[in-house]
Amino acid sequence: MRIHRPTIISVALCAVASVGAAQRPAMRLIDARPNVAAGALVEHVLYDSAYKRSRRIWLYTPPGYDARRSTPYPLIVAFDGDEYRDTMPLPMILDTLIAAKRAPAFVAVLVDDSSSATRIADLGNSARMVDFLGKQLMPWVRSRVNVTSDPRRVIVTGSSAGGLGAAYVAFSRPDVFGNVWSQSGAFWRGAEASNDPPYEWLTQEVRRSPKKNVRFYMDVGEMEDHPTLGGSGPNFRDANRRLRDALKAKGYDVTYTEVPGGNHGERWWRERLALGIVALSAGWPRD
Repeated sequence: MRIHRPTIISVALCAVASVGAAQRPAMRLIDARPNVAAGALVEHVLYDSAYKRSRRIWLYTPPGYDARRSTPYPLIVAFDGDEYRDTMPLPMILDTLIAAKRAPAFVAVLVDDSSSATRIADLGNSARMVDFLGKQLMPWVRSRVNVTSDPRRVIVTGSSAGGLGAAYVAFSRPDVFGNVWSQSGAFWRGAEASNDPPYEWLTQEVRRSPKKNVRFYMDVGEMEDHPTLGGSGPNFRDANRRLRDALKAKGYDVTYTEVPGGNHGERWWRERLALGIVALSAGWPRD
């Protein structure tokens, strides 16, 4: 059992929220601020047939979730699910946005990506991850909850390698994921988790491929102006700029921010996570 320490975050210009809660394997217990109802977060373990291993998945349903609602719920999929459960508290952020009427009631799926090389094998332009999400996870989710199949109302998000993974899976399956929210995306990487040239593989794929029906919301820290791979790889911030430019040249809808003073860390991503959700879901049905 993991214990949450009290956390304070600002949520998309809404009131400040404070949480201190115990995390059980099956259900999130949240000490929410007054008048903010908490959704449910249930942990599942799936056998990932693409990677041939067990994988934890957390399924969030919003307060007042209605399995028979006529309008299916929009969906947000987040990589590094263990972090987005706790340190990047996506469920609490969604609770707060719903209460403040800044975003529709989402269903969310938090995908566990382990650590180190195992994580990069998931998120570094991996065709197996596309297979897992498109062929196994999304059908599994839709068989259990009342969630949209319209990619225009689906957001995939992540930070660092997770930001790269979000962009890559949407680029590969725009029929499933229509919106990308990338924070400090590791766009310097090669294909299939490679640390070797050709670098910035996804940017090259964007340049040589027809435009796809995907919107991009991208952040990178102003201070992430440094080379990768101990000095021999591409500049991290500039790789984000080059992907932005490639997307815009193809006519993609791109919102790009270099966060003043921002660096490569959860402190910066957590503060801005709600902003992309609000921006990408603006105008979506609320019930």
